[in-house]
Amino acid sequence: MMAMSGMAVEIYFDLDGTLTDPYEGISRCIRHALEHMAVPVPDEATLRSFIGPPLIESFRGLVGDERASEALYLYRQRFDETGWRENAAYPGIDAVLADLAAAGHRLNVATSKPRVFAERIVEHFGMAGHFDRVFGAELDGTRGDKTELLAWALARRTGTGRAVMIGDRRHDMIGATNNNMFAIGVTWGYGSVDELESAGAEHIAHAPDEIARLLIEA
Repeated sequence: MMAMSGMAVEIYFDLDGTLTDPYEGISRCIRHALEHMAVPVPDEATLRSFIGPPLIESFRGLVGDERASEALYLYRQRFDETGWRENAAYPGIDAVLADLAAAGHRLNVATSKPRVFAERIVEHFGMAGHFDRVFGAELDGTRGDKTELLAWALARRTGTGRAVMIGDRRHDMIGATNNNMFAIGVTWGYGSVDELESAGAEHIAHAPDEIARLLIEA
């Protein structure tokens, strides 16, 4: 564990499974897409596995390469209208963001979700004021890979402190490791402790206030 007391840290938060729980909206949008394509809807475990990785990759595994783009189009059709609101901020997250910002840390969002949706969600939940920037993928898939996204974000950073990535899936930990960031895995989202640790998590937080204790009180 690194000592953070007195240090200005640049923090990058994943969105889905870390700041908000998007399962209702994501699962309903997947169902919408598959039902329109006459494809059987998978079980809940498979639906939950869609949260975190780039959606096009998950759809390829479910409907094949040739139909993945069609599935993504149908998914976004409903998500743009309704699905993005079917979401909930995790209890305690807003207070942690406020405490981290008050301690002088610079906060950002780094998500594989398209940036246009991520910005809308962060604003909707009243979190936008805590963040310097929201980094996300483009609708054409550019920067959908977390390693690529974080490299792009770090190249545009304005601070000089240690960079930290906080997320709930292996993609977050791998992206952080590949960019020489301190990787914090969280367990209130959709990844297990084993998934996070095997992907390079240097610390595991089981509740939002543990992040504040690590980055402010350590």
